[in-house]
Amino acid sequence: MSPRKITRSSSTENAPHLREPRRPGRRAGRLVAASVAAAACLGATAVPASAAGPTSAGQEPVVSRGVTIPAFYNPPAQLPAADGTLVRTEPLPLGLSLPGLDGRRLPGTATRLMYKSTDAGGGPVAVTGAYIEPSAAWKGGGPRPLVALASGTMGQGDQCAPSLSLQHPLTIGEGTVSIGYDNLAVYRFLAAGAAVVVTDYAGLGATDRLHTYVNRLDEGHALLDAARAARSVAGTSLTPESRVGLYGYSQGGGASASAAELQPSYAPDVNLVGTYAGAPPADLTEVMKGIDGSALAGALGWSINGFAQTYPELGPVIDAHTNDVGKAALKDTSTMCVGDAILGHGFTDSRKWTADGRSLAAIIAAEPELRAVLDRQRIGNLKPATPVRLATGVQDDIVGHAQARQLAVDWCRKGASVTYEAVQLPNLGDKILTNHLAPYLTDQGSAVAWMTDRLSGRKASSNCWSMPIQP
Repeated sequence: MSPRKITRSSSTENAPHLREPRRPGRRAGRLVAASVAAAACLGATAVPASAAGPTSAGQEPVVSRGVTIPAFYNPPAQLPAADGTLVRTEPLPLGLSLPGLDGRRLPGTATRLMYKSTDAGGGPVAVTGAYIEPSAAWKGGGPRPLVALASGTMGQGDQCAPSLSLQHPLTIGEGTVSIGYDNLAVYRFLAAGAAVVVTDYAGLGATDRLHTYVNRLDEGHALLDAARAARSVAGTSLTPESRVGLYGYSQGGGASASAAELQPSYAPDVNLVGTYAGAPPADLTEVMKGIDGSALAGALGWSINGFAQTYPELGPVIDAHTNDVGKAALKDTSTMCVGDAILGHGFTDSRKWTADGRSLAAIIAAEPELRAVLDRQRIGNLKPATPVRLATGVQDDIVGHAQARQLAVDWCRKGASVTYEAVQLPNLGDKILTNHLAPYLTDQGSAVAWMTDRLSGRKASSNCWSMPIQP
């Protein structure tokens, strides 16, 4: 498996599942149900995949499943030395916006970003994203604040980048479907008058490498450096005193949780006042068990691909334990978005991918190298210096409730200020994403309100004392 990514083919050679006829029946119905659940987060008009910008002169365009990635996303050969330094910017037209009475667009004016960060290996990495200057005035205390938002799972193909989804809330290509479901949270903060910066994470959008899915260091660094980069955007109303909040759910919850832990040592210059971590995948060993056989089983491929890139020594181990079907699935998932993964690999049992028929969980348990990699990804070993609100659905069977609750316990034991929220909803269907997505929607209003209070300078009250009686 190559650690570098130059182009992304849209041919069926890299998507063998597209050549196979679909059989009607129970599994097809579950796939449709899962797809509807994922799409329910956003209602928008589809934008043709061909609506992409020009490429640099003399450089071959990067095409991922029929979507041409704008040349902006091709990183330069050399990057600045300082983390959070802008590499380049350009105007970003929002896919959902309206003209304002004062001539400014509602809900704000967006700028596409590329900035420098540091990856898990300590090397420089170009990360893309977007900054949105709100049209609404900030009515809370202090200067206009900033929310650094980490998106939930989008996929591993460059066409899935959150900044692209702000421009095209629904993208459909050759075997790809990308939905900007986190745009809802972005717009809620903009309506409150808070500026928002969104990170694409390492390798999601930027065309020089694969996205390192759920890698806590890459994600935490990328989110904190996005907050740094936002301060240098031309025309921003942010000041050095602007308060900063971190916000994310699911993959984004893991990123914001990791960033909260890393901020004291990695980015003490970021004026962090609070973090929202919804359904954080804090213990990947446990999360993997929930994903295996679920509608989002393709995420196993994204994880393996990303860790194989970060830790090349895992390549032979992965090759030895995957069969031809598994190797093809890893290649296939590397260019997929969530919609593609649900339709192409939804409800796949990982035993179909392995050489000896064992599950991935069983293989990892038996392989010290693999266990060590996942152990290094554990969130909860460091103490956040500022308040955190951690929410998890008690019925969540994708990003397991128990491991997310354990993160709250770990932080409380370290003396962190934690507001823990166990979202109690009925079981809405096993393994079809509904138990994972429902808390995202039902808790979002409370999460935004909690964050707005922190951005206004109001103190948070920890409920760590209640953990023994909390579900």
